[in-house]
Amino acid sequence: MDLRLGDRPFVFGGAPIGGLYAPVSDQAAAATLAAAWDAGIRAFDTAPHYGGGVSERRIGEFLPGRPRDSFTVCTKVGRLLVPAGGDVEGAEGFYGAPPLTRVRDYSRDGVRRSLEQSLGRLRLDRADIVLIHDPDDFMSQAADEAYPALAELRAQGAVTAIGAGMNSPVPLAWLIERCELDCVLVAGRYTLLDDSAADVLFPLARRRGVTVLAGGVFNSGILAGAGDGATYDYAPAPPALLARARRMRDACAGYGVPLAAAALRFSLRHPAVTAAVVGARSPEEIRQDVSYLDTHIPEALLRELAEIR
Repeated sequence: MDLRLGDRPFVFGGAPIGGLYAPVSDQAAAATLAAAWDAGIRAFDTAPHYGGGVSERRIGEFLPGRPRDSFTVCTKVGRLLVPAGGDVEGAEGFYGAPPLTRVRDYSRDGVRRSLEQSLGRLRLDRADIVLIHDPDDFMSQAADEAYPALAELRAQGAVTAIGAGMNSPVPLAWLIERCELDCVLVAGRYTLLDDSAADVLFPLARRRGVTVLAGGVFNSGILAGAGDGATYDYAPAPPALLARARRMRDACAGYGVPLAAAALRFSLRHPAVTAAVVGARSPEEIRQDVSYLDTHIPEALLRELAEIR
């Protein structure tokens, strides 16, 4: 599958500009997207879940005027946005969001409505990649209803590629075995702290010709530096895990390598992985993340990190 990645194996992750952990202004989001484009990034991952549509809207405001065949946009289905009955500030980790709440819906009609709304926010007439988002508790419906709806849209040319995006590799493998998927996004399960996706998911994806995107390469923050207040899987990092991450940070420091650089490059080393999905909320962040792609990671350091894992 041709992702139109430009010259980098890097996908811009849209959760932070949707207000993940803290609000982000429209101006800061636009500047971050511009920095990503200037750095050669041409693929953008987003979802209705990210700030109640804010991430999609901001990407949709940024892309007009750029040739449609020069970039790739991936969005997701499975959460419909409906008017909220109360305060939504901080709901599901997002801040600065509109008064909308998420309703899980993996039905055929729900998928089509979700995608129609997403395309409106993205200002696009078609989607490049659409993923079934986090169907952990709805696996049968995802396979029996959401997937056929997306497959129909793919056959009609309204969607170029379809797949699923989850934190768990085993359910993703289950879907690959039952559905004709083009792409999967696995978040946080092929990292320096957790490489479980390599056990079952990656070999199966390679056999079936399914493109793999590795998200959550910093495990939602802990591998970006392992400082105080670090998060792991979107929650405060447990002390034992934080101690491991700090040992990794110290090992990297001995070679003059940032922990985040080693984390990103590790996730890209597996032959099943086509690109890493990395989010950013400022131009400085995205430029720093892209610079890690050119950081030399000595094999001796990787061996030390493997021992710590």
